[in-house]
Amino acid sequence: MNSLEKLSQIFENHLPQPAIHYCLTLWEKEPFKFQVTKSRKSKLGDFRYRRDHPIQTITINSDLNPYQFLLTLVHEIAHLHAFKQFGINLNPHGIEWKKKFAELMNPLLSDRVLPIDLLIPLRKHMRNPKASSSGDLFLMKEMSKYDTHRSNVTRLFLSDLKPGNKFLLEGREFEKGETRRTRVLCLEVNSGKKFLIAQLAKVELSE
Repeated sequence: MNSLEKLSQIFENHLPQPAIHYCLTLWEKEPFKFQVTKSRKSKLGDFRYRRDHPIQTITINSDLNPYQFLLTLVHEIAHLHAFKQFGINLNPHGIEWKKKFAELMNPLLSDRVLPIDLLIPLRKHMRNPKASSSGDLFLMKEMSKYDTHRSNVTRLFLSDLKPGNKFLLEGREFEKGETRRTRVLCLEVNSGKKFLIAQLAKVELSE
């Protein structure tokens, strides 16, 4: 089995069906090594340009829903194309990458590929894409509707709670405080210490 066939099988398992052919053509134009990894809290995907590597490597977390997987994949491919076109000294998430990301995503921004409820936030996001889609609260909330690894526990975004609400995060109980841009100042109940927690953190209401 050649590299294209292996990649096709991986894409069949992780991407929306209508996007598979397009993503394979991107690989054919600019090949890369591809790995699906276990979940990483710090990032959804990864691309690092290595001068000593003739073929670069892209990794994506395995637990992403198909639409988040697609967005993350094209995000990382845009890094590859930007470095190839403009060289290694550019800002990784600067104007060159933003333009390349928007260019590569444009053919996918259609109801033939994506659900209608994702098109509005995605089109808005692509006007000025962030270094991480996780920083776009509206987009991530819509994306989360399609998560395929939901637990039986009802989880909410921290941004959905009101100040004063208590919640559980990774087995620890907190009380929500004031919001500071993308993070919320929260009080850990047991220790009395305060922590800044991302608005997009998935939490469970404390009884």
